[in-house]
Amino acid sequence: MQSCEISADSTDDPLSSGLRRKRQPRIVVIGAGLAGLSAAKALLESGFTDVTILEATDRIGGRVQSVKLGHATLELGATWIHGSHGNPVYHLAEDNGLLEETTDSERSVGRISLYSKNGVAYHLTNNGQRIPKDVVEEFSDLYNEVYNLTQEFFQRGKPVNAESQNSVGVFTRDVVRKRVKADPDDTEAIKRLKLAMIQQYLKVESCESSSHSMDEVSLSEFGEWTEIPGAHHIIPCGFIKIVEILARSIPESVIQLRKPVKCIHWNQSVSKEIERVADHNSDLPEEDKGSDVFVECEDCEFIPADHVIVTVSLGVLKKRHESLFHPRLPEEKVMAIEKLGINTTDKIFLEFEEPFWSSECNSIQFVWEDEAESESLTYPEELWYKKICSFDVLYPPERYGHVLSGWICGEEALIMEKCDDETVAETCTEMLRKFTGNPNIPKPRRILRSSWGSNPNFRGSYSYTQVGSSGADVEKLAKPLPYAESSKTAPMQVMFSGEATHRKYYSTTHGAVLSGQREAARLIEMYQDLLQ
Repeated sequence: MQSCEISADSTDDPLSSGLRRKRQPRIVVIGAGLAGLSAAKALLESGFTDVTILEATDRIGGRVQSVKLGHATLELGATWIHGSHGNPVYHLAEDNGLLEETTDSERSVGRISLYSKNGVAYHLTNNGQRIPKDVVEEFSDLYNEVYNLTQEFFQRGKPVNAESQNSVGVFTRDVVRKRVKADPDDTEAIKRLKLAMIQQYLKVESCESSSHSMDEVSLSEFGEWTEIPGAHHIIPCGFIKIVEILARSIPESVIQLRKPVKCIHWNQSVSKEIERVADHNSDLPEEDKGSDVFVECEDCEFIPADHVIVTVSLGVLKKRHESLFHPRLPEEKVMAIEKLGINTTDKIFLEFEEPFWSSECNSIQFVWEDEAESESLTYPEELWYKKICSFDVLYPPERYGHVLSGWICGEEALIMEKCDDETVAETCTEMLRKFTGNPNIPKPRRILRSSWGSNPNFRGSYSYTQVGSSGADVEKLAKPLPYAESSKTAPMQVMFSGEATHRKYYSTTHGAVLSGQREAARLIEMYQDLLQ
């Protein structure tokens, strides 16, 4: 593997190489999602003038994708602003009058619909029965109590015992199961319902974590993810408005759409190779041929740069890191990429002519009674639909019409993505008929669904700390290249941004925005004399 130290021919002064003429540094941002746009916006507002954003797709926004279905705006990607106090996404939305609160201000509502403060979650069994509300409340209190215990391993430094396998899913399933079975007040029938509910709650949790199963989420690190206090909010006119606000101050000429990157050639320790590559680009000025970095695009253009901010998803890094960087990434960074987790959480929107659910119902939760003693949440390919944990009722109907939003994650989400719309709509309708006990539910008039897992530009929804990984791996992922003993002497040729690079706020839109601002701040500090 090539050394990632600064070569003997280079200097400890990152401003000396290629910037002796005090020219503006050339900065290339790869990806026009929230992280990339936030970085570019901060750089431009600070006085940088040579900034280019390369976006592989035909749109900006990344994992924010608002889509029209009839008169309604639906979110295939990011949906909620989680928390308000100090949340940059919240402040952008608030300052522009975009918000609608969906929870009480200081109350975080997990595992139920966040589309409305009103209504009740209906927990239905595959035998067409609704689980009594008091049973659901009892179980929910127990589950939340154990959920709080999972936070303490990180927050209080509690040791993890071997039985849990350092897994949130294994620990939660074991503790809740023991408590349910030991309850002297419940009948065997009620105990069996509660045992089945464990799997349903873990499916919801998996969708929230974007993991295949909570068994894959690290127990010792789970509590490091930090929730911002305050209410959850949606943006009725579409989360894409946040993207548009960020892009508003970025000149159109800065953003190049349909410009996928093939390889980032970095580190002047391979300057001969860079010069060889550059010689193939006859239009490249002689002064650029010794550049620290070249971004090789799929259309064969080579773009010289002093700094590249990489904002691609962890899923893309997992798939492409060997070919995306030349020389290859340091082993430490490769290990971080491989150890951290990302999987797929998909939505399935079903639009009906009329609601078949009651006005108080804000979500339909699917509880499979035959899963009371199940250990695994992996299903045969033909049973992919058993991973659908719930359907939320979009509220209010005056805005959305009569629309349900279903959730599915993991390998089963990838199987769903391979099916056609007709198959998914029919399968979901049969599930709804089965669980409601109503055989007359009509098929939806329209269906809309996401496909984050199979999309080669994303390869997943968002990241999580997988068993065997830690917050230290997030820090390693975020560390600029080449490495240097001091941040003051670091050339920062290749920088990393995106939700997976934020240690406390990974998986969130505010984590993405803050990570972009973080990388911009590094360059602003480096060039503060030049920018004055």
